[in-house]
Amino acid sequence: MQQRMNPLMAAPCLLIFLIIVAAQNSDRTLPFNFGKPTSEPTVFAPGVISTGDYEVCPQFSVDGKTLYFVKSTPDANFWTIVFSRLEHGKWSAPQIAPFSGQYSDADEFITHDGKQMFFISKRPLPNATSREPHKLDIWVMHRTATSWGEPSNLGAPVNSEESEYFPTLTNDGTLYFGSGRAGGKGGVDLYRSRFVNGKYQEPENLGDGINSKFDEYEPFIAPDESFLIFMAGGRPDGLGRFDLFISYNRNGRWTNAKNLGAPINSAADELSPRITPDGKYFFWASARSAIDRPKTRNWTIQELTDAYHRPQNGLGDIYFIDVSALKLER
Repeated sequence: MQQRMNPLMAAPCLLIFLIIVAAQNSDRTLPFNFGKPTSEPTVFAPGVISTGDYEVCPQFSVDGKTLYFVKSTPDANFWTIVFSRLEHGKWSAPQIAPFSGQYSDADEFITHDGKQMFFISKRPLPNATSREPHKLDIWVMHRTATSWGEPSNLGAPVNSEESEYFPTLTNDGTLYFGSGRAGGKGGVDLYRSRFVNGKYQEPENLGDGINSKFDEYEPFIAPDESFLIFMAGGRPDGLGRFDLFISYNRNGRWTNAKNLGAPINSAADELSPRITPDGKYFFWASARSAIDRPKTRNWTIQELTDAYHRPQNGLGDIYFIDVSALKLER
């Protein structure tokens, strides 16, 4: 469906955006700050966070002391949200989040004020009578004094008869997400829903600059809506099956999305884009492998077994790099 995008509020230039982010976060630099440039993709916390399991969807708490992420089955048919805490400079062994572990849950997002967590889930609706697995809906929890409250389904018009994916929010509460709902340009498209007078409005398709006949998933929206990074599959300018792309808000219209290129993208799948709350690091997940690299000799069975059970084995690992690697346009 060809749908014109309603005009966005004029976005400030990205230089101003980065200055604002730095100023807002100058008194809360994340405790895991690496203290030196990280100009190449680097596996995050190998052996603890990135272990050789299928790990994606990194999401830090506002203070940077807790990392939520998703552990998936290798076939990506079941997902569980887990968390790790930074204790005495080290990340703790992950535990299943109290609200997860029974149903497929993924794509968690914490708002900039730390008061809400959004995520997707196949859990049944309240009072549901069917025992069939539910489609993916967006759910939300509110922060309590000690934990997260009970998950609540966002309902219509955000959730539809099809599945929704990867909710992320701007500072003013506008919700961006993927959806396979009817009326899109093909497959899964990206949408946004404004939050007005306490209610989410009818979602708007983001239009031609971003959506295509291929699938677009997993949007990360800049807090001021100045740019959007998302995952797309099958595009002719892709380096692999799924790549990360970027589009800029120029006077209320989205530019044609560009592939982020190497070293962020690779011949493997790239997904789950995030920028840390202090604006210094870009995090994402990648299925790139070290096992298929050229070898100087035959491996032993022990070497093969070890490689299959550690990071960079071809399943998802969590990576990070300096945000400067995005080469954001000013």
